[in-house]
Amino acid sequence: MPFSHLTDNLDIQAKQGLYRSRRVIDSPQSVHLQLNGKAVINFCSNDYLGLANHPAIVQAFKNAADRYGVGSGSAHLICGHSTAHHALEDELAAFTGRERALLFSTGYMANIGVINALVGRGDSVFEDRLNHASLLDGGLSSGAKFKRYAHANNTHLDALLSQATGNKLIVTDGIFSMDGDCAPLPELVAVAKNQGAWLMVDDAHGLGVMGKQGGGLLDHYGLSQDDVPVLMGTLGKGFGTFGAFVAGSEVLIETLIQAARTYIYTTALPPAIAEATRASLQIIKTENWRREKLNTLAAHFRFSAEQLGLHLLPSSSPIQPILIGDSQHTVAISNALLAAGFLVSAIRPPTVPQGSARLRVTFSASHEEWHVDGLLAALEKLS
Repeated sequence: MPFSHLTDNLDIQAKQGLYRSRRVIDSPQSVHLQLNGKAVINFCSNDYLGLANHPAIVQAFKNAADRYGVGSGSAHLICGHSTAHHALEDELAAFTGRERALLFSTGYMANIGVINALVGRGDSVFEDRLNHASLLDGGLSSGAKFKRYAHANNTHLDALLSQATGNKLIVTDGIFSMDGDCAPLPELVAVAKNQGAWLMVDDAHGLGVMGKQGGGLLDHYGLSQDDVPVLMGTLGKGFGTFGAFVAGSEVLIETLIQAARTYIYTTALPPAIAEATRASLQIIKTENWRREKLNTLAAHFRFSAEQLGLHLLPSSSPIQPILIGDSQHTVAISNALLAAGFLVSAIRPPTVPQGSARLRVTFSASHEEWHVDGLLAALEKLS
């Protein structure tokens, strides 16, 4: 029977605690969700600033849908590039301190498109071992020599770079999505400049969250376009909307328009999404209390979780993973938390290395301290 081996593979995944299932949400994205008909408190969303259902952003989307309709109709280079897209690109460039920005339909497509446009056969790409799958896939599909350096280990990276020929591209997450720690960007900048390499940073989990006005990890460290020539950011996390962008020099953006296949050969984001994101950007820049509250909640959780003896990974971001180790045990705890009314994702291989399954706890500016205390009480009963 064709594909019969697929059933066997699924059975093996289930026995190992690696089987993944979707949950059906019947409410707006927020701290309080209706999940399969049950009210739960959400601790696994990337909606860090609580903007996914913000009234002003929702209204901006509705107004733009009345003006532009629902679909963009085509790729940006055909007839899908609206004034809304163009305005958002200009505003994102100014926000990140770059010459220009370019919208992509998803972060995955942005990372694949950028890496493939910048390096190929005869070149080399160097990636942190814990990079997001989209970055790793971009490096592997580029045809360039692909090297992974030990996590956040600049000495190892420097040694690999010194042996490379051709164009050299260093690629790293800014905040690592499953660990919550930050890449050592100032040191990476120094290594890149010393070795004549380009540096690309995926700041998906830093934009909106880090920096005085939410400019991300690069803003936090005061790094310029010259320091980090290629910046990628997503709009579905801190921004609360959807899509992604790449920001950098005029030459970089024009190169991507001509050569990034995931930009050229796909339909543009709906203009209404772009207008909603413009509204989100204004909130990000002006409502600093959201970032301050995130820091307070994360610090409160860490202090209390450590008192309970929970094994936290080192993180100062809204991502606070609790290391469990065994995949099946992690799933069991996640299910028990769900029964208690708390939605916390069980993250297992291959998303994380073998033996490092974890509960990925994430915070939103919409959380209150009593939400956090409730989760801690539930964790204490299960520990």
